[in-house]
Amino acid sequence: MSLVYMAGSEIDFVDNLLGQSFQINNPNAVASCGCGTSFSV
Repeated sequence: MSLVYMAGSEIDFVDNLLGQSFQINNPNAVASCGCGTSFSV
């Protein structure tokens, strides 16, 4: 069921001074939290 909300998303691996992480760019998201770990569709 949740595949519809993730359609078109891009996953990127980021390595910077704050550490390493995966970032998800979801074009369907209309809002996200300040830390970037959750979003609303």
